[in-house]
Amino acid sequence: MSRAPITKSGSERLRGELEKLKSSDRPHIIAAIAEARAHGDLKENAEYHAAREQQSFIEGRIAALEALLSTAEVIDVSRLAAGSRVVFGATVDLEDEDSGEAVTYQIVGDLEADIKMRLIAVSSPIARALIGKSEGDSFEFSAPNGVKRYEITGVRYA
Repeated sequence: MSRAPITKSGSERLRGELEKLKSSDRPHIIAAIAEARAHGDLKENAEYHAAREQQSFIEGRIAALEALLSTAEVIDVSRLAAGSRVVFGATVDLEDEDSGEAVTYQIVGDLEADIKMRLIAVSSPIARALIGKSEGDSFEFSAPNGVKRYEITGVRYA
């Protein structure tokens, strides 16, 4: 069985979500189910059915997080000594060579990728194009809207 890489901060974020689900959300939904049951007939009790559906979602998420975390290989990015070379965990500053727009991404495991937080999966096309490059290098990759060209303006591990 292969172990999926995950950054230390990503692992902590997922463990925090798991703890919240177990210690806060689960007891809250159990209480909501008990309250809805007290209202009587369960066949036509919308509150009961909604609470059971929410419970199912929470239990599924707990199981998924426990499975993910049990197979994850936590990598402490601050201990990597890759210098200005891009490897897993790197935070990379890029400049679009066509528009001049600057953007920053961190290369993380598939389990913790979130484009809104600028966390890109190591398996994504842009991350695959970045791996092994160094600060000052230019590269291109195929994006959904065409070929994009970037220059690496900074690489750091924090």
